[in-house]
Amino acid sequence: MNLNKIAALLTIVSFSAPAFATNGMDLEGYGPVAAAMGGASFAYDNGAGAMMNNPATLGLMGQGSGFGIALGFLGPNVSASSVKSGGDAYYMPALGYVTKRGNLSYGIGVYSQGGMGTEYEAGSPMAYGTGDKVRSEVGVGRVILPLAYNVDDKLTIGGSLDWVWATMDMKMAAATPQFMAMATGNMSAGFGGAVNGLINTLGADAFRIDFSDTNDFSGKAFGSGFAGKLGIVYKASPTLTVGATYHTKTHLGDMKTDDNGASFSAFKSGASLGPAMTGKVAIHGFQWPETYGLGVAYQANELWMIAADYKRINWSGVMQNFNMTFSTTTDFADFKISQNWENQNIFMIGASYRLNDALTLRFGGNFSNNPVPDNRVNPLFPAIIKDQYTIGFGYLLSRQSGIDFSLAYAPKVTVTGTQIADVPYSGAPDNARTITHSQLNWQLQYGYHF
Repeated sequence: MNLNKIAALLTIVSFSAPAFATNGMDLEGYGPVAAAMGGASFAYDNGAGAMMNNPATLGLMGQGSGFGIALGFLGPNVSASSVKSGGDAYYMPALGYVTKRGNLSYGIGVYSQGGMGTEYEAGSPMAYGTGDKVRSEVGVGRVILPLAYNVDDKLTIGGSLDWVWATMDMKMAAATPQFMAMATGNMSAGFGGAVNGLINTLGADAFRIDFSDTNDFSGKAFGSGFAGKLGIVYKASPTLTVGATYHTKTHLGDMKTDDNGASFSAFKSGASLGPAMTGKVAIHGFQWPETYGLGVAYQANELWMIAADYKRINWSGVMQNFNMTFSTTTDFADFKISQNWENQNIFMIGASYRLNDALTLRFGGNFSNNPVPDNRVNPLFPAIIKDQYTIGFGYLLSRQSGIDFSLAYAPKVTVTGTQIADVPYSGAPDNARTITHSQLNWQLQYGYHF
């Protein structure tokens, strides 16, 4: 008896503090069933995680309804040379509902798509002597309405409409050369005159732009919009199933802070050059990329099932530049940080073994390229993880309820950056050049079928 087929569950990750994911900004797997199998999920029943993976696989579940409650943990371990990021523990609760009636499967889910974030103390080189910590948090989540239809006993099609939200916090410091490289030149005369005076008259050697709150479940800047997914599953033989899925690029509006939700300030030798200028920030053009994939699942016998997926994430279409406007009631300035992320190819493989009627063991691997070029990696955004190794289990508590668990380990990746904000490293910021990143993550889910 398979836990997936008697419990229609929504998986973990829901409203969450932003955190580093492991395929760029994407999570390595959605739901503990898929996550324990290296993220492979496109061609077999993996519960309501199908909403994020391949919505057509919802049609493989058994008849009935179910709800789920879950908790996920992300544990990134990031350092910029000898300075460790304090952003190392993020918890993510979730609730959800799925039902199947006849040939139709549908439900509602709330998921964290992914994100990234770090935090360094005020005394770190990344603060440039400005006396305050530097941090970043980017989080993206979805409310998902999926629908799957069994065309016949072999073919299932599915899709979903997703409401997507994005949040961001940032406390960023930059030496004057980096700050000037970020400034596009498109600014009001008043703002330009003030910056010119700060640099040429007062000798400013560092600047800050800050917008951040203390809410663990959202950021100071917020934007929302829509996206969708399509999927197909085909049972080629009694033991072999193939699946394919396509996720559209999101259509998000600008992420914006409230009035006076952001500040701009200048420093010389660690001393503030006057009170901070308050205003608001708008982040332009931030989107989640289009994604597509193909997978197979092979039921070798009653005990063993093997799955393998290929996924392509087109980061280059959305992560070329980070564009931001700081504005007051009278003045404004545009800023740009070049990113030039590369597209990511991800290979996922996993297996499950039914030890007995109650316990199923799972394991797998997730292997990809690092999408962030060395000449663009930033201590605030080091999404450089490559590979992950996963294990987990499913355990039936009764014929109506069960739990699933996954554990994922991402070995340390080390990158030596060559520049930041289009300016070569020099002087004190050299301590931020060598960046390391590893992770240890888990997901736990309880589901009840009725």
